[in-house]
Amino acid sequence: MNYNSEQNPEFLNNYLVHLKVIRMLAERTIQEYYFDIRLFLKYIHKNNTDSETDDTDISGMSTEELKEISVKDIYNFIFYVSDERSNDKRSRSRKMSSLRSFFKYITKVEHITEYDPTRDIDMPSPKMSLPKFLSLNESKQLLEASDNSDSKRDYCIITLLLNCGMRLSELVGINVGDVDFNENRIRILGKGNKERIVYLNKACVSALENYLEIRKKNLKAVGEPALFISNRNKRISKRRVQQVVENTIKNAELDGKGFTTHKLRHTAATLMYQYGGADILTLKKLLGHSSISTTEIYTHLNSEQVRSAVENNPLADVNFKKKSEEN
Repeated sequence: MNYNSEQNPEFLNNYLVHLKVIRMLAERTIQEYYFDIRLFLKYIHKNNTDSETDDTDISGMSTEELKEISVKDIYNFIFYVSDERSNDKRSRSRKMSSLRSFFKYITKVEHITEYDPTRDIDMPSPKMSLPKFLSLNESKQLLEASDNSDSKRDYCIITLLLNCGMRLSELVGINVGDVDFNENRIRILGKGNKERIVYLNKACVSALENYLEIRKKNLKAVGEPALFISNRNKRISKRRVQQVVENTIKNAELDGKGFTTHKLRHTAATLMYQYGGADILTLKKLLGHSSISTTEIYTHLNSEQVRSAVENNPLADVNFKKKSEEN
């Protein structure tokens, strides 16, 4: 993560190391925590020093200031980001989560203070919006457009994303040695460096075999462990994969609908739930979620499924006539 440690107080730098080394969070997640906590500390330090500038220097902030932070300060900060920075409910909820993590660290790990001002603060959870995903027909449309691109690599990328539900970073991180054709499975390195095994269906196996046949003929790629390589014969970048997805979506005439690379992960999970008979625990394991509450978002049902569930109720055809009508 890119930041100047000299601009931070020592306890903040220690906290970031804790997130990376002990909790093994993803770089993007650590960065979000860092921005939230740094903004909070600037807000507190600015109020304590009566600073007139928004670019408050917190490098010399002492632990004594942390000990003086109260519940009122937390509420005032949440009001500040809402009123002056126009943060929505989701952003405010994330900042509150960051603060809870930070104060748990300084009280339980660093023992800087015994009092946690976030402990008794309850904030309503933001409404979970349903994920955007491609329908079954749109998914087939996307695969067809990718197949017409004459790129075995790009077709394989789209196929894996739609069938395995892996994250962008996970796909980019796959090495050739992670693919096991004997067991038809692939080893994935997910968030927090947690490994998981994802099994490959026929479409994935076929796409991988066709791509690897082309890749093996590329003598310049010898020695490169990455499964997916760029035109420079190096591990493909996240941005390049995003461009592949964007171009394929455009060629499939699906652009303008808000579909992104991450939406293909939503699509895979949704299709496996709706058509593949996968239950929530299976999805949790397949997607690499640490909490089942994260997986529950994929268990939404469309209106036709709801209608079908009611119509197929075993009591649907039971209709007792009133006794008065029988007489």
